[in-house]
Amino acid sequence: MSQVSLLPFSTVIRNLSRSIGLKLVLVSGLALLMMIPAFFVSDLVDERAKRAKDVIAEVSGRTGGEQTFLGPSLAIPYTIAPPYKDATLTRGTYVVFPTTGDADLRVRTEERRRSLFKVPVYQADLKFDAAFDLTGVPAAAPAGASLDWTHAMIVVGASDIRGALADGTLAVNGKTITFVPAENIGDEAQRLPLNYFGVKVSDVAQPNAVFKVTANLRFSGAQRLAILAYAKSTHVTIEGDWRSPGFDGGFLPVKRTVSSQGFTGEWSVPFIARGIPAEGVSSWVTALDRTAMGISLIEVADPYQSVNRSLKYALLFVALLFLSYFVFEVTSGKRVHAAQYILVGVAHMIFYLLLLSLAERIGFDWGFLVAGGATVLLLSANAKWIFASLAQGLRALFVFSLLYFFIYLLLRLEDNALLVGAVASFLAVAAVMYFTRRIDWYSSIAGGGRDASAIAGEN
Repeated sequence: MSQVSLLPFSTVIRNLSRSIGLKLVLVSGLALLMMIPAFFVSDLVDERAKRAKDVIAEVSGRTGGEQTFLGPSLAIPYTIAPPYKDATLTRGTYVVFPTTGDADLRVRTEERRRSLFKVPVYQADLKFDAAFDLTGVPAAAPAGASLDWTHAMIVVGASDIRGALADGTLAVNGKTITFVPAENIGDEAQRLPLNYFGVKVSDVAQPNAVFKVTANLRFSGAQRLAILAYAKSTHVTIEGDWRSPGFDGGFLPVKRTVSSQGFTGEWSVPFIARGIPAEGVSSWVTALDRTAMGISLIEVADPYQSVNRSLKYALLFVALLFLSYFVFEVTSGKRVHAAQYILVGVAHMIFYLLLLSLAERIGFDWGFLVAGGATVLLLSANAKWIFASLAQGLRALFVFSLLYFFIYLLLRLEDNALLVGAVASFLAVAAVMYFTRRIDWYSSIAGGGRDASAIAGEN
């Protein structure tokens, strides 16, 4: 009966640890393990982003915040007699919008700083022209309503009157009158979140009258500015010096220009597109919210958004880093310990911390250059130390420079990032398949490197 000789258990474990195939499985597991610190880094980014939002909200609140404006509209109080003796008198406001409206805004911006955070604020000079034709008014009054023309007012509205930098004025019938606070239009449940101020115009606002008014306002605000389509047909022009505006709201501009000196946007909203009656009870005013024409002061390089986007690709890039070291290992014959792979992964995680801290101070592009350059140099030097080869260090410098440039490219491509990332990952795996095509995955990594070097030479 033949005897089967068994290798010592320690020898079996040593051979398994030297197996190329099992080493690749181990490296893959370590790449997944590095997602744990990535989650902690992501939480830190979210915390910093929340702090930035809190600072922005605080500074914005002191300058008026996001402002929305309503141009000149005619507000006429009305009453409805009680239908029976003990019933109460019904009161309301009848609103007549201008036939045509032309708004012209000039916006000057600056960045307020609080610690590391920057908040875009603005000062806006607003001019509203409005032409009223009261022929046939009221055409949509409630049954039995009696309009009080003696208390008719031209009203304008703003989101936050704390942003007023000067008293607003109204030019009507050859006179210039200062606005005073006015009652809110509509009941509490049917009201735009605006503060109203107005001027009595009972001398010109009479049945079948035709007249024009011009309102001038100066307000401060932060981050966003919007104009509601306050006339049957509304034309709005906004000019500012912010270099990266966002055009938003219910209508987009028909013309826009954006340059390094600023922007210009022009809107035109005809009556049919506005979708709101030319006159009616005050509840109609709430529907104006969907007609806003807005400008947002966008920060092109938001460091928190950019770092968060880079963290979404963290597993991909850690895997490519480890795969690069693994290829260096099997082609050089020099064994790399699992602890050294972990150190490489930790270096990449620290890259995100460096990127975040630097981007808050010097901007994302320069922050990425410094953090990425330092990390590439460290990883390349580490490869030289591990493999005791200057050539391997230079090879690592080339490969890791491409890898971190690839990270930056993905963050800047935005819409095409997924496509480019998928194609580049496919090509990377294809390259690894090619360069390792002659490797016997069941064999052990050579201690002295001669067999592996021969394999690299055949490649």
